[in-house]
Amino acid sequence: MSVQVRTLDDLLHAPLDADSELTTQEYLVNMGPQHPIAHGSLRVVLRLDGETVKHVIPVPGYVHRGVEKMCEHLTYRQIIPYTDRLDYLSAIMNNWAVAKTVEKAANIPTNERIDTIRTIMSELQRLQSHALWWGVTGMDLGAYTAFLYGFREREIIGEIFEETIGARLTMNYIQPGGLMYDIKPDFAQKVKNLLPYLKGCIEQYETLLSGNVIFQERLRNIGILDGKHAIALGCTGPVLRASGVPYDLRAVEPYGVYDKVNFNVVVGEVGDCWDRYYVRLEEMRESVRIVEQLIDNIPEGPHATIRYNEEIILPEGLHYGQVETARGVFGVFIASDGKNKCPIRLHFRSPNFNNLWIVTAIASGWRIADFISIQSSLDLVIPDIDR
Repeated sequence: MSVQVRTLDDLLHAPLDADSELTTQEYLVNMGPQHPIAHGSLRVVLRLDGETVKHVIPVPGYVHRGVEKMCEHLTYRQIIPYTDRLDYLSAIMNNWAVAKTVEKAANIPTNERIDTIRTIMSELQRLQSHALWWGVTGMDLGAYTAFLYGFREREIIGEIFEETIGARLTMNYIQPGGLMYDIKPDFAQKVKNLLPYLKGCIEQYETLLSGNVIFQERLRNIGILDGKHAIALGCTGPVLRASGVPYDLRAVEPYGVYDKVNFNVVVGEVGDCWDRYYVRLEEMRESVRIVEQLIDNIPEGPHATIRYNEEIILPEGLHYGQVETARGVFGVFIASDGKNKCPIRLHFRSPNFNNLWIVTAIASGWRIADFISIQSSLDLVIPDIDR
C-alpha cells in the first residue's frame, strides 16, 4: 500500500483543467479566515470552475494555542478551564469528559446528585448550542431574523447558567469529584418554567425556517454523506446520525444518569444538509424530554465528594474517557507516570476536527452557494479544531 503525501503548495498549484469544450479556467478563492461564513478563523481554499466547486482545501491552525502541551504542565483540576476554550458552545460537556476520565482512572466516586445535575446542565447546554446553530444557519442562508431568535433562547438559558456557575460562555463547572458550585434553591423551578417556553420556540423554528420552500431548496439533497463514508471519515454526533448511523454515546455507553431516562436517538435517511438540520431540531425536543424527566427528581447530597485542594495523581498507564457533546464525541487521552500530579501526555479527540474534513469528500461538484449550506450544516467551532 502506498500513501501519497501532498502539501498545501502542491494543491494550490495543481494543473488547471477544463471539463468542457468551452474555454474555461479554474481559479482559487479564499473563503476565510475573515469571511463572514468562515465561522471564526477558518480558512478554506476553494478551487473553482466558474461557480462550481472542484476541490476544497481546509487550512486550519489560525487559532492554534498549544492547549494540549500546556495541559501537560497543569494539574487535573487546572486542565478543566482549558476545555471550555475549545468547543465553547459545549463547555460543560467538555469539562465532564476530563472529570469523567480522571474519576475513572483515580477511582474517585460521585453520587446521584452530582450525576443528575451534570446531565441536566449538559442537556440545557445542548439546547442552547443547537438553538444558536439554528439561528446561525438561517443567517448564513440569508434569513437574518433566525439569528435573532436563536440568540434569544441562548441568552435565556445563559441566565440560568450565570446564576449557578457565574459565567455564560466559558464555563468550568464540572470538576473531578463533583461540581464547582451547588445549584440554587430555585434552580429546579426556573428550569421547569423554561421547558414549556422552549417547546414553543422549537415550533416557532419549524414555522420560520423548516417550512420555507427556499430554505428547503438550499438544503435538500445537497452535500449527501452516506453512513459508510461518515464512519470512514471519523464523523460523530449529529453529522454521523444524519447519515443514518444511530451512534450516540448517551445511549450506547451511558454515563451520568442517561441510563435512567427515556429518549430517542434521532437519525436521518438521506445524509444531506436537510437531514443534518432535521436531526439537530429533533435532538432539541429530546433534550427537553430528558430534562423533564430529571428536574423533579434531583437527589439530595453533597455536590462534591473530594476536597477542592485534594491532590490527584492518576495510576501509571494510559487512560481514556469520552462524552457526547453537541457536536459529537469529545475524547480525552491521558498518559500518566503514576508519580506526578500532571499528565506526561494529553490529547483531546475533538468532534469538530473530524467533521471538518467531510467537506473534502462531499463538496466537489456543488456550487459556491451550496458549499455555504454544507459548511453551515456541520456546525463547526474552530477553536475545537485548532486547539
